[in-house]
Amino acid sequence: MSAVVDPSTLPPREPQPPAGYDALLLVSFGGPEGQDDVLPFLRNVTRGRGIPDERLEEVAHHYRAFGGVSPINAQNRALKAALEGELAARGIDLPVLWGNRNWDPYLADALREAHAAGHKRLLALVTSAYSSYSGCRQYREDLAGALADTGLTGEIAIDKVRQYFDHPGFVAPFAEGVRGALERLREQGLDPARDVQVLFATHSIPTSTAVTSGPPGAALGPDGAYGAQHRAVASVIMEGLNGEFGAVAWDLVFQSRSGAPHIPWLEPDVNEAIEAVAADGARGVVIVPLGFVSDHMEVLWDLDEEAMTTAREARLVAVRVPTPGVHPEYVAGLVDLVSERLAGPDGAALCGTRPALTPLGPWYDVCRAGCCPNPRVAKPALSGLDA
Repeated sequence: MSAVVDPSTLPPREPQPPAGYDALLLVSFGGPEGQDDVLPFLRNVTRGRGIPDERLEEVAHHYRAFGGVSPINAQNRALKAALEGELAARGIDLPVLWGNRNWDPYLADALREAHAAGHKRLLALVTSAYSSYSGCRQYREDLAGALADTGLTGEIAIDKVRQYFDHPGFVAPFAEGVRGALERLREQGLDPARDVQVLFATHSIPTSTAVTSGPPGAALGPDGAYGAQHRAVASVIMEGLNGEFGAVAWDLVFQSRSGAPHIPWLEPDVNEAIEAVAADGARGVVIVPLGFVSDHMEVLWDLDEEAMTTAREARLVAVRVPTPGVHPEYVAGLVDLVSERLAGPDGAALCGTRPALTPLGPWYDVCRAGCCPNPRVAKPALSGLDA
């Protein structure tokens, strides 16, 4: 379960003062929207790694099973609309732009749109809650690259909201989902404290990049800030449910591994963990996609298809918990994060509160020097002390 970490080894937090942003930039991964898009999209994702198309087709069949359409773009459209509604309800006059790293609408197009509208200072809201190279710094690198590619470096400034893994708005939908899943299993005659295991699933990453996630020198355990943040959030969720269900067993597991088989990645795999749970005598399992903000392809395929099949074959009663999506508390929490950095109607009131549910947070407004380094080559990155 939880690993011992020492939050006191983290560098001091230095919250940034409120700032006058003139647009919000929603930044996401992107996904194909038709069969003809699948391979070009996967080539974008793996650009520079020399992966042949025949290997990409091994992943492409996940998308092709859904008509070549990833749900992520539709989910981002829904999130953009929900953010616009929440901002308007609070009287915050801040337009929301949207750009993806790997598919249309691309970041470069969003920056051109911002420039054409006269926006000079953007606040980026990334659809990734945790610290890692792929979950934070790579987004910052791509933002810097998009500015360079469009010739807008110096014309537009971009900051980024803090990692929000333990913000109440992100945690609440998962806690609600785990509670609902345990209630369902109890209604089916299972005792959660005796018969059920909760598996918190997140994307596996190479152990070498996990170790270097977070600020250098922080004693955050064997898989760095990435593992420590996930375990801290899972602990908070389960501790909050002890009074209702007793001490329910839980663990952090990993999914969606890719890359060369000789390179170590974080384990255990969710499917192996499900089989181990069944072998230990459990009758039910709750699968929580804790590392994801929406039900995109890696949730629909790797969990709803593969993991749920593994659970059925192991004769386990399984429930998969929803991701935050456009849950009202999640959307409100994201706008709270924006408001922390605003000089707008409620920015001054929220700055200084910076809610966080674990001892690891609140995380940094500006990433520390050397945080989550690029495993291949150093690239410019925005919103960091070493940018």
